[in-house]
Amino acid sequence: MSTTSPVFLIVPTIQQYGWGKMGKSSKVAQLAESAVPGFALSQSIPYAELWMGTHVKSPSGVPGLGVTLRDFLAGHPELMGGVSSVFDTTGGNLPFLLKVLSIGKALSIQVHPDKKTAEKLHAQQPSVYTDPNHKPEIAIALTPFHGLCGFSPAPEIKAYLAAVPEFRAIAPDEVVRRFEGASEQDERAALRDFFTGIMTADADRVKEEISKLVSRYLEGRETGIEHGVRDLVLALNSQHPGDVGIFCAFMLNLVDLQPGEAIFLGAGEPHAYVSGDIIECMANSDNVIRAGLTPKPKDVPNLIESLTYNAAKADSHMVQPKPLPGSTYTTAYIPPVLDFRVLAVKIPENGTERHPNFDSASIAIITGGSGSVISENEGGDLALSTGNAVFIGANVSVSFRAGNEGMSVYRAYAATCS
Repeated sequence: MSTTSPVFLIVPTIQQYGWGKMGKSSKVAQLAESAVPGFALSQSIPYAELWMGTHVKSPSGVPGLGVTLRDFLAGHPELMGGVSSVFDTTGGNLPFLLKVLSIGKALSIQVHPDKKTAEKLHAQQPSVYTDPNHKPEIAIALTPFHGLCGFSPAPEIKAYLAAVPEFRAIAPDEVVRRFEGASEQDERAALRDFFTGIMTADADRVKEEISKLVSRYLEGRETGIEHGVRDLVLALNSQHPGDVGIFCAFMLNLVDLQPGEAIFLGAGEPHAYVSGDIIECMANSDNVIRAGLTPKPKDVPNLIESLTYNAAKADSHMVQPKPLPGSTYTTAYIPPVLDFRVLAVKIPENGTERHPNFDSASIAIITGGSGSVISENEGGDLALSTGNAVFIGANVSVSFRAGNEGMSVYRAYAATCS
């Protein structure tokens, strides 16, 4: 067994994608000021993501040791716990990746592959699909969040086809008619053909119809059913002029989350985050298949092939947090996968919250306030402030103690059984 402390600070990494919020407006940048030594915030840079984990693309660091968390855990596998019998943790791989996202512009229309598809894509295009893992994920709102999530129920898409001539004009007419007349039994196949017709439409035709649509909206000539998507269409066009992904506003559920609300996205579910700040946790992967609203490479054939074509209301993606048994200030977000669980801890001033042992390593980030984490296994405490990220080894009982301003914590770990 290692004599290394099982509770220690880690250094997250920052991703500066173009869709991130600019400068100080970014929650990522605000947290990085405390979490990342030497970080110098610039008002002219978009700060998009803060990563905490061991993914090979951008593993967290261990301060004072000059090594990555990935390499450190490879040398201390005892800190992983029972997840080693469920997941491949060789080489220091945690099963999950914890992030903070600050979204200033819409992310791409995208889907994440299942495990089998990820393995195939990684073997074929390792420079694009950088790991062989699936990527189910949960998004928990830190601020008001807007996004597109999963196919809308077929009647809603059909209603837009009847009301929006520019939308109807894109796919081949016979494909549109087949979708409109499809029985419930044939609906999934018809939706696949219809979506394929939209996403593979002639680019010049797409730009022409979007131009007509935007002009009509700017002139105030939208129908009643279009009021809910008008502003979204205009915003997406301002960010990605003439992009076919704009038509996804008529095919995917528009989701509005308030802080603390969450959605889960499994493999094959189309989505695009539009705005807001979130905690995001996922399987340890960076695999994204894109098809619109992005300057990055698109892979429309693989996206079409990977989708489930489940059409349901946005509520089907919501995750309702539940109190963590035995806790006072902790709620648990439990998705239908073992790769990750997320705890939200909201401790009032000078309060204390004890967590039980988890048979998994975990990572926690302080999103507000300050305090400390106390390791009951070895005594002593570690001071924490907003932005700090901390690693907690498996089978370690800890207590979080808040200071005078209270403390907000999000903690991720993996499950070893359902």
